[in-house]
Amino acid sequence: MNEPLKTLIEAARKAPQTKSDLEVQRRSFAYGNTHFENNRITREMVDKIADEMPFSDDLNLGAKRADE
Repeated sequence: MNEPLKTLIEAARKAPQTKSDLEVQRRSFAYGNTHFENNRITREMVDKIADEMPFSDDLNLGAKRADE
């Protein structure tokens, strides 16, 4: 691994993540793993279920994703 890449990886490890960042990552992980097993699963389905979870109001994400 070259030095510039090592430097970037180390900076990323130290960067703080917000609750919103973690929720987007959690939803992406859930979608990726479920869609891999069942291609009928959509991001919208994952977002809908996540929005129904008791703590989802704390984040106020709606259906926003990192790739939008």
